[in-house]
Amino acid sequence: MRIFTILLFFSFSFYGFTQNSYSKEFSLQSDNDLYTSIYRDRYYTNGLFLTFRTVVESDTTNLIKKIHQFQVGHMMFTPFKATLQFSNSHDRPFAGYLYGAYSLNRFYKSQNMFSTEIQLGVIGPRAKSQELQNFMHSIYNYPEATGWKYQIQNAMAVNLNAKYLKYFPKVSSSIFDVSSYNSLKIGTIFTSLSTGIYSRIGLKKLQKFSNSVAFNSNINKTSQSFSESFIFIKPMLTYAFYDATIQGSFLNETSPVTFSINPLYFSLELGYRFYKNRFQYGYTYYFHTKKLKSVRVTKTNTYGSIYIGYYFN
Repeated sequence: MRIFTILLFFSFSFYGFTQNSYSKEFSLQSDNDLYTSIYRDRYYTNGLFLTFRTVVESDTTNLIKKIHQFQVGHMMFTPFKATLQFSNSHDRPFAGYLYGAYSLNRFYKSQNMFSTEIQLGVIGPRAKSQELQNFMHSIYNYPEATGWKYQIQNAMAVNLNAKYLKYFPKVSSSIFDVSSYNSLKIGTIFTSLSTGIYSRIGLKKLQKFSNSVAFNSNINKTSQSFSESFIFIKPMLTYAFYDATIQGSFLNETSPVTFSINPLYFSLELGYRFYKNRFQYGYTYYFHTKKLKSVRVTKTNTYGSIYIGYYFN
């Protein structure tokens, strides 16, 4: 949690500056289990996401704005050790997922949000996860990852995702709010249904969801002046019907190591977001229970996420 403390301290030093709104954003998000423990390198071990967003403001009865989002993402999964030599030692498969995505995020005057997304990509050796992990290991002088020869095999990736946020005004205030958060994924990589709660605790007055870094909606055509600083918590319950990074793709059933999924699991996100003067910063701590049926997999796992966004016109 040291990163969380540094970001929190860093945010207060910017409160005296002025700021104008911007209509576009580039962001970089990095996920890694090293952000929660320097000794852990397992399961969902690395993620990298480059995103561009632009806003289209709306004057319809219910809709405030639409945000178009374009993203390139890469996700990497490994067993508890990347240096395993034999397939019977694995407690989950090696897997890499590379994709491009387009999302349309709709923000309503009721402060509800609805998002739809399509992802197109590939799972397997074509995602180049082995090469990426060995490059990262060479930087930190870690041993070469030798178990990728047993990874999930090549298959096409097509995923359709949707998210819906329902704001609860009766239990919310200017420095605290609560919303329900629901997510649906259907495709050749992930198929799942999730439901939970999203809550912000403001270190200053909270912005509305239609203009908040909580959902990257703080891009506008018109000039505005504001900053944000808040802690958020998001407990979720997920029922997974299918996960190709664990089971292998049904489009290619030749993967040498696969496991059955543990369909019902709990996850928790706890993080901090700050926005001022063209920049957004964030750190999120992720916790989740067991996702697959393997006797050697730990009952829980954690990883961290660092977010940096830059705004412009």
